[in-house]
Amino acid sequence: MKHLLPLVVFLFFFSCVPTQIAPGIRDDKIMLAKKFQKKLPKQYAFIFEDSRGEGEFYYFINATYDLQENDVEWKVPFSINDETFFLSFYEVARPTKTINFVPILLNGYLISKGMSPWFEDVESSQIDHWFLVLTVSDSQNIDCLDPNHHSHKEVVKYLRALKSDYLKVV
Repeated sequence: MKHLLPLVVFLFFFSCVPTQIAPGIRDDKIMLAKKFQKKLPKQYAFIFEDSRGEGEFYYFINATYDLQENDVEWKVPFSINDETFFLSFYEVARPTKTINFVPILLNGYLISKGMSPWFEDVESSQIDHWFLVLTVSDSQNIDCLDPNHHSHKEVVKYLRALKSDYLKVV
């Protein structure tokens, strides 16, 4: 029995091993979109976690800019100080995946005794975290979130206000 206790404690603390972890973005982050997910453009992006779920930002942008379901995700025009910018966004799911060893061991034991496994559904788990990746360009199609762009600070301030409005809406 003394030898069983360390094994039980070990299994309790190390039974779920993450194989993929979603990034932890507390507020927002500006980085190259391609580094966040390979299929995104090689352009700077304003990224934040979407606590409201898939598709909600689409409806928010459509209503906010009165787009009537036309080109909602691409090149949405907005103005700051009489200069026009174009917003595009991507909804990206980044999963956290884990392997749960205790159910695997229990299923192995059940199979060895000639029984059918009971815990097949919980041998691994996946939780999707949704992120919004926003890119902004100016009328010359230059990346406005590039730290060297002359309107970088104003655009970031605008996007933070947009994010705040989006997360307030229920």
